[in-house]
Amino acid sequence: MDGECSAADLKSLLDGEQDVRIVDVRPPAAFERGHIPGSENVPLATLTNEVDRLDGAAHVVTVCAHGQASIQAARLVAAYEGIDGPVESLSCGVDGWDGDLKMGDGR
Repeated sequence: MDGECSAADLKSLLDGEQDVRIVDVRPPAAFERGHIPGSENVPLATLTNEVDRLDGAAHVVTVCAHGQASIQAARLVAAYEGIDGPVESLSCGVDGWDGDLKMGDGR
């Protein structure tokens, strides 16, 4: 894991030219109630079995409700050999995100 990023840091990444994968590790029902646009839902309980979905990712930011479970998720993702770049956790979680949220599945 390469540390934590703030909401402002994530907004800069999303506004820039970088390819960033946002992995929301909350349960599907919470994800559907509102998530950061462009994020994908990979619940923490299934992340170990689905981490290969992130193969070749240039940059990964994990997200949860408050920024705690996403630290554990970032550590797990960073340990996976298929990730090519930094892995960070969103420190404030979705609850601290002051940008727009998308409702529904978003897949």
